[in-house]
Amino acid sequence: MVDHSLFTSVEELAARVPDGAKIAIVKDESGAPMKMVRALIRRGVRDLHLITIPTGGFSAELLIGAGCVGSVETSGISLGEVGGAPQFTDAIKSGRLAIKDATCPAVYSALQAGEKGIPFMPIRGVLGADLVSKRDDWKIIDNPYAEQGDGDPLLLLPAIKPDIALIHARKADKNGNIWIGREHELATMAHASKQTLVTVEEIVDEDFLKEDVTAAGTIASFYISAIAEAKEGAWPVGLTNNYARDDAHLADYARDARSAEGFARYLENHVLTASDRKVA
Repeated sequence: MVDHSLFTSVEELAARVPDGAKIAIVKDESGAPMKMVRALIRRGVRDLHLITIPTGGFSAELLIGAGCVGSVETSGISLGEVGGAPQFTDAIKSGRLAIKDATCPAVYSALQAGEKGIPFMPIRGVLGADLVSKRDDWKIIDNPYAEQGDGDPLLLLPAIKPDIALIHARKADKNGNIWIGREHELATMAHASKQTLVTVEEIVDEDFLKEDVTAAGTIASFYISAIAEAKEGAWPVGLTNNYARDDAHLADYARDARSAEGFARYLENHVLTASDRKVA
């Protein structure tokens, strides 16, 4: 039986994100929910704690520049080939944004702890790095299973358990299952989070869980809180096998957003009054 209560609009998805929520958002190339990000900015959400899985791109940059984010946990935020993220950089330098530095393996490991419902995850790879001393929530212990005197330290990372995961994917089926293909970190995000809000390119009259070829790349509706259809919902960062990055648009942004005036002009033209249309 189809659960029609799962399906809604992008604006309604944005309305479900409260101020101060802990939000997980994936790296650009894995399906950034750009239409939802623009809706959040129009809604005026504030004081989000943003967790990038594991790095951030244009979606994180826009939210930070628009004043929606109070703190961020990230392995890095950039615009890839078009350069750095100017609003993120300015927010860090000015002290407007609190940051928890991380590494990609640390973010993934802590998110997996959240997925498994355990309080922490032990890893070794970050030991010896200066970063460890900057994170007072990371703890070093001796391996309790090591032979006595072997000296086998482990780094414990607290579980990442987002309030909300924001995802954009290629399609949803009529039952609310989400097909993500090979982007398995999206499933980890959904499993670890209290809620998962999803935009998709299309909603199709199928059941992805009936066939092995689609079931292996599907997040079951059990983990999904709400879905909205959003054509070209990842623009301008692109969506693998659907449409390419709009590099010209991103390059223009990277140039203009170096100044407060240029960023404000971008918001006015492409977010606040553009009704999510591509504006030349």
